Amino acid sequence: MSQRKNSSPYRQCSVSVMDTIADPTIQFDEDGISNYYYEYKALANDFLLTGSAGESKLTQVINSIKNEGKGKPYDCVTGISGGVDSSYLVLMAKKWGLRPLIVHFDNGWNSEIAVSNINNIISNTGFDLFTIVVDWEEFKDLQLAYLKASVIDAEVPTDHAIGGTLQKLAAKYKVKYILSGNNIVTEAILPPTWSYNKNDYVNLKNIHKKFGKLPFKTYPLFGFKEQLLFGSARGIETIKPLNWIPYNKEEAKRTIKQELGWKDYGGKHYESVFTKFFQAYILPKKFNIDKRKPHLSTLIFSGQMSKEQALVELEKPLYDETELANETAYVLKKFGISANEFNDIMARPMVDHAAFGKQKPVTEAYLALRIAKRIVRALQP
Repeated sequence: MSQRKNSSPYRQCSVSVMDTIADPTIQFDEDGISNYYYEYKALANDFLLTGSAGESKLTQVINSIKNEGKGKPYDCVTGISGGVDSSYLVLMAKKWGLRPLIVHFDNGWNSEIAVSNINNIISNTGFDLFTIVVDWEEFKDLQLAYLKASVIDAEVPTDHAIGGTLQKLAAKYKVKYILSGNNIVTEAILPPTWSYNKNDYVNLKNIHKKFGKLPFKTYPLFGFKEQLLFGSARGIETIKPLNWIPYNKEEAKRTIKQELGWKDYGGKHYESVFTKFFQAYILPKKFNIDKRKPHLSTLIFSGQMSKEQALVELEKPLYDETELANETAYVLKKFGISANEFNDIMARPMVDHAAFGKQKPVTEAYLALRIAKRIVRALQP
């Protein structure tokens, strides 16, 4: 059923587990090292700060956050999913003496472990939690629209809502900083065709218009106007502090288990039942995509795992058969679709997001807006 076939001879990176199956356009040097290794090194060189440079940058930014936040209920905002990166970031924010507003999007797919993790984090840090509330029928309709559209990034509805809400809450509380758990050493590389721009509200609205049924009433759509109003105009900045400290995934897990009562949920982003089903079944079955390859390769590049260990991980099944049967039944029931309807979705060929139109780059649109305003002012008597 795979829609991503490659007729070229199979080849795997000599350093990582990235290969011609994951990316048919992958390139290799004379030593068999793929372009992803060099892309990681470039990103690490540009964004990772180690030793005294990292400490200096972190101290500078923390002081700025605290100074900007004086007299306000919060000095920053950050999203939390119950996963490793966001949980560790919240713990570090506590240790740094910051006062973040914690934001969580309960999209109806939280695993029991994720709920427990979030509750433990809030109770152990004392931070305030803001939960994004969206009508389930409305959100289900949007998610199903993405599955029916047969585009590759069905996580856009969740990520769009989280990103937009963080911006709006930062503006509401006059906060200048959004903390992000995104980091180079565990998630730097990903084939560019595997994801789509989460901020593209035009693409989202068009997919919903074609395949959805319910109007947006509670879903926090974050369009161009909102991007200007809550982002550019207010100088809100997203920072990624995990790039300025020694960040090791396994050590982070041990720390949050000990200090926050955190529990492991299995794979990367498997704190969500939908994300687990999407990444561990729909992507590999429909699109021949195994997200473990870039995730494990990034850990290899950052020295947190050997290639041999990664190969052992890839040998493990993405799903136990009984677990897959149970979770398939659960997902179909929650979506309210039959097995035949789901099979029809799985059989549809992949469609490029661009087929549904896309938003112009914000910078281009912003400049156009400024020029238009100048013309209007010039024409006024």
